[in-house]
Amino acid sequence: MAQIRKNIPHDFTCWVLTNGMAGFEVQGIGIAHALGLEPELKRVGPPAPWKWIAPHGPSGPADGIAPPWPDLLIASGRQSIPYARMIRRKSQGRTFVAVLQDPRVSPREFDFVWAPLHDRIDGDNVLKTLTSPHRLTRERLAEEAALIDPQIENLPHPRVAALVGGTNAAYTLTEETAGRIGAQLAGLCDHYGAGLMVTPSRRTGDKAVALLKEHLEGRPATIWDGTGHNPYFGYLGAADAVVVTCDSVNMVGEACFTGKPVYVIELEAANTRKAAKFRRFLDALYTAGVARPFAGQLESWEYEPLNATEEIAAAIASRLEGHSAR
Repeated sequence: MAQIRKNIPHDFTCWVLTNGMAGFEVQGIGIAHALGLEPELKRVGPPAPWKWIAPHGPSGPADGIAPPWPDLLIASGRQSIPYARMIRRKSQGRTFVAVLQDPRVSPREFDFVWAPLHDRIDGDNVLKTLTSPHRLTRERLAEEAALIDPQIENLPHPRVAALVGGTNAAYTLTEETAGRIGAQLAGLCDHYGAGLMVTPSRRTGDKAVALLKEHLEGRPATIWDGTGHNPYFGYLGAADAVVVTCDSVNMVGEACFTGKPVYVIELEAANTRKAAKFRRFLDALYTAGVARPFAGQLESWEYEPLNATEEIAAAIASRLEGHSAR
């Protein structure tokens, strides 16, 4: 981290600009922190007609999007793109504009673009990585694991973190699938003596959570009930292996940051077009030997942990040198 930060002035200013969606903000904040910066969060929610035509067209009215412009702007999400273009223009190029995710317009309109490999965009200023940026660090995983240790101290090893998502635009988590997942997780306890740390998401649904609890009743398992401190990062830090549903690129990517065996539960595709990019992402992980489809078994393998956050931050820092010189 210090190596990345070394050429960035201490009074350097940074904005993370999104529509407020947590997934976008987490990525931008993670990169800013990797650069040694504490960003100012800016959120835009343009009214119609601006929101309809984004990322094309001009920026609409937005509170707080005004000079002085930052030295670095990290923008993410379709709604942020018109504002990123506007800030680059009005700052007369002084603001370095980095865009995360496919901007759906030419990458040449910005100083830097990061996109996941499965998005298939190219350009001289485009960096593509297999996984997405995040806010995880080795230190944070260790701290979070220590925080939840009293809650899991009686769980046997191997300890398996089960990260369960749910229905979204690309996938469906049916009750039948939830029951199958519950049975497979129970099998890990019965056949391998595993202890389970299960964290559902808001998309999992009450019925699916009830089915998981039913299958794991009486077994060495803890299921987060959604109250108190979120143990998600603690589970990742304390786990010997991770089982994760396929519906979240961020969740799968964070699991692959741990360097531990990652098993992916593939859900039923609800929209084949939207699931196609997930398919490319998962197949790339399988081919790279980082993750494997979950078949109710535990195996052991090694891989180099994936850390897109530092890779992206280093690329931005390198380009910032040339930008500042100009």
